[in-house]
Amino acid sequence: MLLSDQQVSLIVQIDQLLPQTQCGLCGHRDGCLPYAKSISEGEAANKCVPGGQPVADALAQLLDRPRLIAESSVWDIQADGRPQQMKAIIREDECIGCTKCISACPVDAIIGSGKLMHTILTDLCTGCELCIPPCPVDCIDLVPDNNPIPTEDQRINEQDNLRQRYYAHIQREEKRRIDRKGPVVRAEIDTEFFAQFSQALKNVPTITLAEKAKDHSAQDAKTTIELAKIRTQIKKLEKQLSVRLDPQKQEQLDALQTQLKELQEV
Repeated sequence: MLLSDQQVSLIVQIDQLLPQTQCGLCGHRDGCLPYAKSISEGEAANKCVPGGQPVADALAQLLDRPRLIAESSVWDIQADGRPQQMKAIIREDECIGCTKCISACPVDAIIGSGKLMHTILTDLCTGCELCIPPCPVDCIDLVPDNNPIPTEDQRINEQDNLRQRYYAHIQREEKRRIDRKGPVVRAEIDTEFFAQFSQALKNVPTITLAEKAKDHSAQDAKTTIELAKIRTQIKKLEKQLSVRLDPQKQEQLDALQTQLKELQEV
């Protein structure tokens, strides 16, 4: 469903306040933007766990709603009122190269290849924890980020960068979706919804929807049956014409042979 310009504007304003960890802890497994949309429609604006009380308060102010206590985190609260920023690390000697963590990372912070050791780019990691559940050998840990708490400008730049990376991730996954044979590790993403916003925003990659190739299996089966019928009729007419010439039957035979050729070229 296409949204009005007014709806899009409000959702964008809400999304600008969310941390862009794309963690799904708010209950919206496919990222911050769907939660922003749900908030604009009336959902409580205090469910962003990594954003903590500062984000809950900023959203209450933006929406002119009562202040709500933010959802609690399992991590200690930092001096800025947000939960401790965490980073994921891989115990590389235990990694089996299954690639499941790579597919799960919403900001493409994990590099590696099948059956080869993987590495997490800690500067890009948001600590979303999405890489941990799919790991079959449990070789991923979370450790505190000991970098200084970012300034407001640094935080905004980081959120813009993460948003861009997530949109790029969605576009790549959309291209893969058509030929994907393995399981989807994280929740399905409403690509059409993100595509609409990628058209409205200037600072994110444009998402285009991939068209799935038409399924020709049913058509192929129908064609095979039709070909078999035509060949049977052709053989029957050829046998009859070998015994006695008949202009009308010869005309039918010519028509069937033309039809057979056309079907074989489809």
